[in-house]
Order: sequence, then structure tokens, then C-alpha cells
Amino acid sequence: MVATFALSASAAQYGNLSKGQYFRLFAPLTFYHSVAGNQLSIASSDPDEVSQAIDQALMHVYLKRPDLIQVTQTEQEKSGGLRQDIIEKSVVKQEVEMVEQAEPMPDMPSAEPVEVVIEKPNFWKYKADTYLQFMQNYVSDNWYKGGENNYAAVGSFTVEANYDNKSKWKWDNKLEMKLGFQTSPSDTVHRLKTNEDLLRYTGKVGLQAANRWYYTLQLLAYTQFTRGFKANNEKVFSDFMSPFNLSVGLGMDYKVEWFNKKLTGTVNMSPLAVNYRYVDRADLAGSFGVKLDRHTHSLTDFGSQLTASLTWQLNENVQWKSRIYSFTSYHRQEFEWENTFALRVSKYITANLFLFPRFDDASNWDDNIGYWQFKEYSSLGFSYSF
Repeated sequence: MVATFALSASAAQYGNLSKGQYFRLFAPLTFYHSVAGNQLSIASSDPDEVSQAIDQALMHVYLKRPDLIQVTQTEQEKSGGLRQDIIEKSVVKQEVEMVEQAEPMPDMPSAEPVEVVIEKPNFWKYKADTYLQFMQNYVSDNWYKGGENNYAAVGSFTVEANYDNKSKWKWDNKLEMKLGFQTSPSDTVHRLKTNEDLLRYTGKVGLQAANRWYYTLQLLAYTQFTRGFKANNEKVFSDFMSPFNLSVGLGMDYKVEWFNKKLTGTVNMSPLAVNYRYVDRADLAGSFGVKLDRHTHSLTDFGSQLTASLTWQLNENVQWKSRIYSFTSYHRQEFEWENTFALRVSKYITANLFLFPRFDDASNWDDNIGYWQFKEYSSLGFSYSF
């Protein structure tokens, strides 16, 4: 309020500084009667030069800018003056209560140090799958349809190490190893023969082009562990590095996630591909389309390539794994289609059905099925994934 800072008319004596003679310059502009009276008086009632200068400044404002005046002295008197008990006292003393000892500051809870651990993101994912399957067939000597006893076992181990930085790059690595043996009483030459033999590596480096499409360089290399025989025949039909196949393809890779992610995998299309086949054993070169000479045991073809690796979870207990490989040099065609149906009996027991049709016009011609080849077996055994 304006009245809080102004002196009443009865106390409007503007003498020394202790009575607040400067307050009129900083309080809201007020029209004081004493200012006009002093200016019109022949003899000044206030010999103080400071007060006279202030009166002259206020009078100048009254005459030049009367619109700035907010209140008059009469209006101030109606609203009341300052408290007389404060005006009369030249010194205001603060009463302070002294105590012998200050109360201690309350204990503030201290902040516990928090250890922040920032881990480097791991873009690698690893998984493995292994199984050991057995097959057995017993026929008595007097069985009316004939036949013979045989036993077989096949083991498989597949490991994957895949890199994906969730931005642009991915690098997939897959190593497959299978080896199986069988016995047959009618085979008097071999006690054991292989019925499954595979050592295969698949590697892909991809740069993302779109949502599920990647520019990809793919490398596929495979051979087998040991020699392959036929019943009652001492001839070796295949061996380690006989043959050895190496395919390199440049193209596009598509990531499959269909049917609510029940069907997953990848499809790779490489319009630019090179296929290299090496046969270490000279006597087997012709069986795999290699024209042997003194300088080379190999065959190199340029063409296009298609590969696919898919897994379809048909239901909770049945899974279908399929692999497709096709290469053509436009004068030679090679096609493989591996199918594994796995029926999960319990957590560690599975039954497998394996179907493998294959076409290769670089191999020997068969009078019944031509260049087609076929392999099939069923088994029951242990399996474990991690």
C-alpha cells in the first residue's frame, strides 16, 4: 500500500536522513501540499538543501507530467500513516534468545553409492543340435518272406555362430557333421559300411538392402569323413576330398518368417556363382564328371545358384527341416533336396525320417532313374539342442 511508505501530514518534516527524506523519490508519485507551499513561500520553511532540491524536483514533475501522479496527500491521510511507535524509535533492536548449546543438525540420509555396469552389446548368437539315432531289423531264418538282420546307427552334430548387429551387417556360420554305419550279414567283404557321411560348412556375409533382403556373399564347402563302399564290393566309391565341392555365390538373401514365425529360415539367390569340384582319388574322377589329366583333379563351372534352409514347426511335437541346393552352369545341372521330419517322443527321445532326392547330370547314368539319386532312412534315438 502507498500509505505504508508515506509519512502523515502531521509528521511531514523532512529534515535529516534518519527520518527518511529520500523516500518520496522512490515511493509512488504523490502530490504533497508542502512541496507547493515551499515553492510559493517567500522564505523557505526548510533550510535543508537536500529537502529543497527534492521539493524542486517534485514540483518540476507536477508541472511537466501531472499524468504520472498516482495519489494526493489528502488521499494518503485518509488511508492512515506509519506506526508512530516505529517512527519515534531511532533504533530497532532485535530480541535474540541465547542458548548454551545449539541443537545438533538432524542426520540426513546419505546416498548409497550405486555401481553402474555398462556391458558391451553381444551381437553373436550360438546354437547347436545333436542326435544319435539307432535302427535295427531282425528276421528269423525261417521267415516266410525272407530277409536278413541288420543294425545301423547315425550321429549328427550341427553348430551355428551367427552375427547380427541389428543395423546393417550379418554373418552366418553353420557347420554340419553326420556319420553313420550299418551292418549286413549278407556282406561278406565289409563288416561295417557308412550309410551317412557328411562334413559341410555354410557361411554368408550380408549387407541389408531392405527390410528382409540382404546383399550376400555365400560360401558352401562340403566333403565326407571316410570311404564309401557297396555290399560285397571292395571298390571305393567315395572318400575324404573325393569329391570336395566349393561354391561361391554373389546375390541376394531373403529372411523367411511366415505363418506366425512357424516357418523360418533363409532363401539365397546368386545369379553369379562359381562351383569348384576337386577329386583327390584319380580312379573316382570320372564318376563325378572330372576329366583327369596330369595337372588337375578338378572341375570349375560358372553359373547361377539357389539355396534355401527352412525349418517348419508343424506342431508342438513335429518339425520339418528342409534344405535345397541348386546349381546350373547352363550345360550342367546339380540339384539336392534334403528333408528331415523329426517327431519328438519326449524331451530327449526323437524319431527321424530322412528323405533325400538328388539330381546330378555329371554323375554316371542309371538305366532305371537316369541322373536321379535317392536316399532314405528312419531312426529312433537321443537328441539334444542347446
